[in-house]
Amino acid sequence: MDYARMRAIAEDLAAYAEHLEGSWSIEIGPSGPVLAMRRPSKRHEGTVRRICKQLDAQLPDTHPGYICANGPEIEHPAIGRMRRPDAVVIPEAVLDEEGLAVDATQVLAAVEILSPSNPSNDYDEKLADYPAMGIPHYMIVDPRTGTIEVHSEPCKGRYSSKEPYIFGDEVPFGPWTVRTSEFRRYGRDG
Repeated sequence: MDYARMRAIAEDLAAYAEHLEGSWSIEIGPSGPVLAMRRPSKRHEGTVRRICKQLDAQLPDTHPGYICANGPEIEHPAIGRMRRPDAVVIPEAVLDEEGLAVDATQVLAAVEILSPSNPSNDYDEKLADYPAMGIPHYMIVDPRTGTIEVHSEPCKGRYSSKEPYIFGDEVPFGPWTVRTSEFRRYGRDG
């Protein structure tokens, strides 16, 4: 199926989801458009907020005009993918443009916080899609295990560099640093 048809189906699903209870996201993955209920936990959202705040504080020095945003869809029609990362580093001006999704070629980094229910989406599918989209940096934060992976150097549809970290580390992420001492694991206090 061509991307224009998949995109049309995704838009129909989005219109349908507006009439449903709860929060829904639509992505276009390897098997086509997917409608999924979003039920991020408070800890998930707290981690996203901490990362966005830290990157927003550093971006004026490294990439003036860029922000770390929570939630815009990104798409790459040439490879037939549309994803909704938990956070992306993008030019702030793209949020004032018409349309539904940000062109993936404008994305400097993507961040995913694993949900307890579907970790393979972030570790497998998105780990394949983001380098194919040309996104230079990808961070996977796993509150189930207290671990972090930073992927970089996209080459031939995959990342050629992977660096592991644990909660508490100061994590180099592209030209930025993410302090993880306040990240919290699922199912644990403190």
